[in-house]
Amino acid sequence: MQHLRDDFPLLRGDHAPAYLDNACVTLKPQSVIDAVTAYYTERPACGGRSVHRLGTAVSQTIARARRGLAAHLGARDVAEVAFVRNATHALNQVAHGLSWEAGDVVLTSDKEHNSNLVPWLELERLHGVDHRVVPSNDDNTVNMEAFEAACDEAGSNLRLISIGQVSNLDGVEAPVKELASLAHDHNALMCVDGAQSAPHMHVDVADLDADFFACSLHKMMGPSGMGALWGRMELLENLHPLITGGHTVDTSTYEGVRWAAPPSRFEAGLGHYAGIAGTEAAIEYLSALDLNAVHEHEVRMNRIMTDGVKDLHGVRIIGPQDAAKRGGICSLLLDEHLPSHDLAVLLDEAASVMVRSGRHCVHSWFEDRAVQGDSLRASAYFYTSEDDVKRFVDVFSEAVHAMSA
Repeated sequence: MQHLRDDFPLLRGDHAPAYLDNACVTLKPQSVIDAVTAYYTERPACGGRSVHRLGTAVSQTIARARRGLAAHLGARDVAEVAFVRNATHALNQVAHGLSWEAGDVVLTSDKEHNSNLVPWLELERLHGVDHRVVPSNDDNTVNMEAFEAACDEAGSNLRLISIGQVSNLDGVEAPVKELASLAHDHNALMCVDGAQSAPHMHVDVADLDADFFACSLHKMMGPSGMGALWGRMELLENLHPLITGGHTVDTSTYEGVRWAAPPSRFEAGLGHYAGIAGTEAAIEYLSALDLNAVHEHEVRMNRIMTDGVKDLHGVRIIGPQDAAKRGGICSLLLDEHLPSHDLAVLLDEAASVMVRSGRHCVHSWFEDRAVQGDSLRASAYFYTSEDDVKRFVDVFSEAVHAMSA
C-alpha cells in the first residue's frame, strides 16, 4: 500500500513525518482537499434550498455523499444516514432524542470514550435513567458473561446497550453482533460508537443488527466537523431532533411544528457543504481500498511496535499482548518517571514522530484503576510505513533507557 502515500501531501518527499496519531485524526488525501476547495471556488452555494445551478450542484453532491456513506455502512435505506458534526453529536442525538422514563437501564462497557459515557450520565442526572457499567476481562476484552448477567439483572428495565465497536483506548474490537442479539432478546436497543471501526474495517449495520451507528469523518480521511448517524428508519421517525430550526421542519405555524422526515430532521441549519463535498471524496477513496488488507497492514505495523517496546522497563501495553487483537493501536501505560507528554514532545522534536499522549477521552478507565499519569498511544493506518514504526520504536526506546538510567 506504500504507493498510496503520495496521495497525501504531508507524506510526500524524503522528510515526511512518522504520523502515528491516526486514532485521533487521519490525514487527508489530495482528492479530499481538492473537493473542499472546489466547493468554495466553483459552487459556493446552498444545497437543498436554492434551485439555481450552483445550488443544484450542491444538492447533487449531498445526495451522492449520502449514497456513498450509506453503502459504506451497509445501510438498506439512504434516508437512514444523517450528516452531523461528529460521532459525539450523533451519540448525543440518540441519547437526547429518545424518550426516557426514570429507571430505564443503559449498559456500557468500562472503557468508553467520553462521547459514549457522558450523554448517559446526563440522562441519569436529567431523567433518572440508570446507567450501569459492565466490567471488561483482565485483558480489556469484552466480558460477555458479565453483559449477560447485567442484562438479566436489569430485566424489563433494560432499554439500551451502547458500546464502541473498536476501543480508542486499546484497539480491541467488541462482539457487537452478539451484544445486539443480547439486547434484542431483552427488548432493548443496540447503539454502536463506530468512530474507530468505520475507517478500518468492513461495517454492515444490517448484519450487525444494530439500531444506531455513529461515526466521524475526520477519522475516515474526511474533513473535520463532519460525522454521521445511521439509525433504523422506524426509530428515526420517532426520534426528536437534538437541534431544531431550519431544515428540520416540514412546516410550522405560530402554534406548533411538523418535523421533516429523516434525515432532514437531524440536519438543522445550513449544512457544512464543503465538508460534505470532502466526505464524498473521502468515502470514494476509502471504498476503493481492500479493508481486509488495511487491517492486515495495521496489525503488521502494530507487531513491529509491540515487539519493540513490550520489554522496556516501566512500559506496559494496554489490552491484549497479541497485536492482532489490537488492530493498529499500540497504547502504553508508563511509570511515573516516564511522563507521556514529555515523551510525545521529544519524539516529535527529535525525530518527527507524532503520537498521542494523555487519557484519550477515557478518563473513567484511568480513574477507576487509580492509574497514575497518562498513556502514550501510537496508531497506524494503511499509509503507515515500516520506517515510521521502526523510527518510533528506536527513538522511544532510547528515550526510555535514558530516563530510566
